[in-house]
Amino acid sequence: MRLRNIPGARDEIAASPYVIQEDIMKEKKGHWDTVFDRAQPLYLEIGMGKGRFITEMALRHSDRNYIGIEKYSSVLVRALEKRQQQESLTNLLFLRMDAEDLTDVFGSGEVSGIYLNFSDPWPKDRHAKRRLPGREFLARYEQILVPGGSVEFKTDNRVLFDFALTEARETGWTVCACTFDLHNDEELVRGNIMTEYEERFSAQGNPICKMILTR
Repeated sequence: MRLRNIPGARDEIAASPYVIQEDIMKEKKGHWDTVFDRAQPLYLEIGMGKGRFITEMALRHSDRNYIGIEKYSSVLVRALEKRQQQESLTNLLFLRMDAEDLTDVFGSGEVSGIYLNFSDPWPKDRHAKRRLPGREFLARYEQILVPGGSVEFKTDNRVLFDFALTEARETGWTVCACTFDLHNDEELVRGNIMTEYEERFSAQGNPICKMILTR
C-alpha cells in the first residue's frame, strides 16, 4: 500500500516532546528507564501505525512504560495526534526508526514484551528477511527481551501467520498461545485492543490470527 506523504511531518516529529530523536536514541541504550517518570517494565510495539493500540495500552496499564516504533514519518505523525490528546500520559513515547536497528538502541534484557500488529507481509520470497515475525528479527528480539519476555503477533494474513509459527518453532521459541480466530476465542480475546487494521479486516469477515511467544 502506497503511503500518502504528509507535508511537514518530519518537522512536527522533530519538534515533539513525545519523540526521542534519532541523534540521541542510541545514547539511551541500557538506560531507557531514565527517560520516563518512573522505572517500570518496558514494552514495545514495532510498526505501530497510527498508534491506536499502543495509546490504549498505555492508558490501561499505568504500571508499564511503552515505546511505539514506526519508520514512516507520515504514519508516526498520526500517532502523535492521538498522543497529544492524552497529555496526562507519562508512560508513552515514540521512536522513528527501522526495526533492524533494535539491538543498537535497546540493551540486553531491557524489554519485557514486544507487540507486532498486522506487520507488512513482504510476500515475495526474496524479502523474507524483512518480515518482523521471521527468524532474523526473532534473534534481535531475543537479545533485548528479559528472560521469559514475550512477543505477541496479530494478523489477518494466514500465510504470514503460518510462516511465523514455523519460524518460531524452528528457532526454539515456545508458542504459549495460538488462535486462528481471535475474535471467537473467549480466552485470548479478553482485553483485546483492536488496531485500525484489525477493525477494518474483521469487519470484512477476515478471521484474525494471534500467537504469543516466549524464549
